Amino acid sequence: MDYDFKTKLAAERERVEDLFEYEGCKVGRGTYGHVYKATRKDGKDEKEYALKQIEGTGISMSACREIALLRELKHPNVIALQKVFLSHSDRKVWLLFDYAEHDLWHIIKFHRASKANKKPMQLPRGMVKSLLYQILDGIHYLHANWVLHRDLKPANILVMGEGPERGRVKIADMGFARLFNSPLKPLADLDPVVVTFWYRAPELLLGARHYTKAIDKDWEDIRKMPEYPTLQKDFRRTTYANSSLIKYMEKHKVKPDSKVFLLLQRLLTMDPNKRITSEQALQDPYFLEEPLPTTDVFAGCQIPYPKREFLNEDEPEEKPEKVKSTPTETSPRCAPVTESGSDNSDKEHIQMYHF
Repeated sequence: MDYDFKTKLAAERERVEDLFEYEGCKVGRGTYGHVYKATRKDGKDEKEYALKQIEGTGISMSACREIALLRELKHPNVIALQKVFLSHSDRKVWLLFDYAEHDLWHIIKFHRASKANKKPMQLPRGMVKSLLYQILDGIHYLHANWVLHRDLKPANILVMGEGPERGRVKIADMGFARLFNSPLKPLADLDPVVVTFWYRAPELLLGARHYTKAIDKDWEDIRKMPEYPTLQKDFRRTTYANSSLIKYMEKHKVKPDSKVFLLLQRLLTMDPNKRITSEQALQDPYFLEEPLPTTDVFAGCQIPYPKREFLNEDEPEEKPEKVKSTPTETSPRCAPVTESGSDNSDKEHIQMYHF
């Protein structure tokens, strides 16, 4: 490369440290890198941004995949990549996103803590319906564009705080996403892990060899699954004889003939060939009954959830199932990269924009 051109290019390259204020504002940490809450130094706008510094030097395959996909994907319920910064001096990669103050994992944890402290807090009417509708809308958009997310879980379902997109769901973390087509490509032996362990569909747990859109024992083909013999060996029918969706929902006063129960039943169907798609779910009668889903999941109510807390540089990573939070905390701490029991054998398992 011509030396003068290289010098001029380096002088014109925008540096993230010159444009944004983020020191001391770390809100996430994991094997993917670090996430900071940032604002513009020049005061051109008062928006809050999320700056993600990718771990390591150079661009990993996971980062390349996320950047390439997010440059093409544009939908209200998919996180928007604003810009990519390459730091020439230390070979670091920074991704700039709109900042999301909340995520579904922290919302769930907040309500668990409230219930544990015997101070359960009522959700705004229609909030669950609005959350579900927007998640399904985002998933349908991805599937319609031949993208499988492959790591959908509460921590990757962001929810915007106060601002122009208040209460809007944003599906994040495309580091594990894949394009798919028909016929479907079989899973490679070196890449069998799809979705963090606790959120895998039953066919994946049983060793399914093909991706389908259904990944996000009334099952005829269950005996054909590679891990079916293992299931037969470890599964004790008597242990689950009294377990059923109907009994569980009755305990929570949800009638089996209600629209919400019928939708849940269709979404949790064991057989992936009979399980409804996100597109079919969006047309379900549940979403046509009052209250209707809203673009602001908080439906204009005051947001009860605390803001994210800044982390110290040497602060240890939190283990979500072992740390008890209370509704009186100023803010929940960041969730770890993977939940306890997850499989990290995929060498490209770098969690992206995961607080």
